[in-house]
Amino acid sequence: MVYDPLYLAYLVYFNRDRDYFECHEVLEELWLAKQRDPLYKALLQVAVGLYHCRNNNMRGATIMLSGAAAKLEEYSAVTLGINLAKLVVEVKDYVRRMESCEQQPFSYYDLTIEIIDQGLADEVNSAAEVITPNNPQRRGPQRPTSSHRK
Repeated sequence: MVYDPLYLAYLVYFNRDRDYFECHEVLEELWLAKQRDPLYKALLQVAVGLYHCRNNNMRGATIMLSGAAAKLEEYSAVTLGINLAKLVVEVKDYVRRMESCEQQPFSYYDLTIEIIDQGLADEVNSAAEVITPNNPQRRGPQRPTSSHRK
């Protein structure tokens, strides 16, 4: 199977760079191109949820991750070449930790999407060679630079 370059970029930004803002940017483009496919939306929400958690927005993180887990568990255990079942378990665990973080604080941690399909792994590795990490990572949308501004 040949995977969409935007999906490959999402996996590079998610697993290698932990750049969840950029994950949102590339997967939103793919989600729109795929007629708002709920699977891509849910994967996008995982990245957005981690972005919010990293920035101490626990309410936003909980909403995003809960919604993502509920949607992702409707799909096969292995979907789009990844271990979706494992991701769902990890996202649900994250939500449980966030919901009880006032009683039992926990430190933020990243998730890794396990790639099952060797063809996908090869494509992601190839994509990673040409995708430059954003250093520093963007913290929000940026306005395009204009030649009219001084």
